[in-house]
Amino acid sequence: MISLDNLTVSYGGWTLFDNISFLINPKDRIGLVGKNGAGKTTLLRIITGEQQPTTGAVTLNGDCTIGYLPQTMRVADTTTLAEETAKAFEEVLRLEAEIEDLTREIAERTDYESPEYEQLLHRLNDAQDHYHILGGETRDADIEKTLLGLGFKRSDFGRATSEFSGGWRMRIELAKLLLRRPSIFLLDEPTNHLDIESIQWLEDYLKNYNGAVLLISHDRAFLDNVTNRTVELSLGKITDYKVSYSKYVVLRAERRAQQVAAYENQQRLIEKTEEFIEKFRYKPTKSNQVQSRIKQLERLDRLEIEEEDLATLNIKFPPAPRSGQVVAEINEAGMSFGEKHVFSGANFVIEKGDKIALVGRNGEGKTTLARMLIGQLTPTEGSIRLGANVNIGYYAQNQDDLMDGEFTVYDTLDRVAVGDIRTRLRDILGAFLFCGEDIDKKVKVLSGGERARLAMARMMLEPRNLLVLDEPTNHMDMRSKDILKNAIMKYDGTVVVVSHDREFLDGMVEKVYEFRDGGVKEYLGGIYYFLEKRKLESLQEIERRDVPSKTAPKTAGAADESKPAASGKLSYEQRKEQEKQIRKLKKAVETVEAELAGIERQIAEYDAKFAAAAEYNEADYKAYNELKNRYEHQMHEWEKASYELEIIEEQ
Repeated sequence: MISLDNLTVSYGGWTLFDNISFLINPKDRIGLVGKNGAGKTTLLRIITGEQQPTTGAVTLNGDCTIGYLPQTMRVADTTTLAEETAKAFEEVLRLEAEIEDLTREIAERTDYESPEYEQLLHRLNDAQDHYHILGGETRDADIEKTLLGLGFKRSDFGRATSEFSGGWRMRIELAKLLLRRPSIFLLDEPTNHLDIESIQWLEDYLKNYNGAVLLISHDRAFLDNVTNRTVELSLGKITDYKVSYSKYVVLRAERRAQQVAAYENQQRLIEKTEEFIEKFRYKPTKSNQVQSRIKQLERLDRLEIEEEDLATLNIKFPPAPRSGQVVAEINEAGMSFGEKHVFSGANFVIEKGDKIALVGRNGEGKTTLARMLIGQLTPTEGSIRLGANVNIGYYAQNQDDLMDGEFTVYDTLDRVAVGDIRTRLRDILGAFLFCGEDIDKKVKVLSGGERARLAMARMMLEPRNLLVLDEPTNHMDMRSKDILKNAIMKYDGTVVVVSHDREFLDGMVEKVYEFRDGGVKEYLGGIYYFLEKRKLESLQEIERRDVPSKTAPKTAGAADESKPAASGKLSYEQRKEQEKQIRKLKKAVETVEAELAGIERQIAEYDAKFAAAAEYNEADYKAYNELKNRYEHQMHEWEKASYELEIIEEQ
């Protein structure tokens, strides 16, 4: 479908791509990966024709159409949401106008036997056929389904596009792109402006899409759920892996180990050869061997590996100063901006050491609550009270934009650092992947991911005991996100994070607060526990809505008789889903119960051993305490699974 042949891109004496080639086939699902600056976005722009390679060519077959979503783009501000989205159907709208004109002209003419009249009929027939092929009849339904899937509400359809924030306007462009149904989607970080539910909807859409997909994303879960092929850009070359992202990571590690071994062997060979040349260069009896070794080195195809990947990275937040047990108390808090109500009824306590996530659709109040916590906003309802000795570090969504573009990377930290930490600035920057000449770059030339890392490094200069992080991983690559996640998990303070990145939140947070429909709901568990519960609650809502249609009195008419049938079908599918959930939860309960019984036996054995012991054995007591901790953890899991099972069985 699309052929990339021997592409080379050079800037002065520096080569970004060096003779790369690969094919994009119909229905391919490709993840384009590589470190920041490897040229991923450049490659997409070359495919679209926005940028020309230094040498090489991109060939599209005649019927191939491209839908490209860049990271940033200009969006229209002159129409309503529905009108702007309908522009995706420009061809359909043109055909509608043509059909209307032809129909009017045919109705007005009376020369039924003339060739001109027959030609008009043929044109009308062709226009109607083309209109049907492009899905003209389902246009409004497709627009509604796509906008709702991307998180818009029906009440938004008549709003002016100028009223929406930049993130929502990017969604409008994404909706238009999806509705055009091109042969291939080229998507550059499509999840950056989406919430968790919209990301899941987009995943399902792309998995079932009839065309091809080539996407850049730093959302590991999104890549795994959408792609089945991974193309890596590294050192100007590409490596094509016919697997999803997680499998690629494993294969790449194996391949890299082989590359490192080959590189080290070659370096030893070069070193020994150069030693021989230097040792015997001026001995006439060895001149032939010396010349042979020199030619051998000249012919050698020297291997390269990414040195950055060899670096040992260890970011640690400074130890958190002591705070009170209650870090923040949110009491029936709510917020309205004039007539616009954002949320109300937020009622929870953040305790020392908590790591919690704020999730929900964009515009529901996550960032608003974060700003209320740090004192930038005052609640219009209820109250928010911070505990004793709470010292807040805040990372805003636009944190990277708040830095002065004319400062260098080093100056950005140096101007806020005080005391002894100034002697460690280079070490801190190195931990955030700024090495060598990077620290002298001006902020304005950094990529989005580099600016995000620099902003995070700046925030770490001062010890805090409450970190409020609003979308900290936007624009960060996989490696940077993993480094940040590990640092947060090791951090001994309290963390409140707003994020839509499931992989980033998984294992890091133990409480989730969902902002939805003007309220805030608490989920005690990790992010995937929340998503499972959310699915279950959505199913229960459907069932509750379905009850009136079952009990409503029947009225005469065939159309009315169809309603109970449709309802019955829906109930059957719901029952199947319910039974599946019950089986899954019963199995989970039984598994945990068996594990608990085994742990109880081991604890009883240790109790008997300690009762008869004549001396203290440190290893035994350590194992005993680990068993007790494991028992408490499994009891918590058993309680969660049992509670869910009880809820479903009571329906």
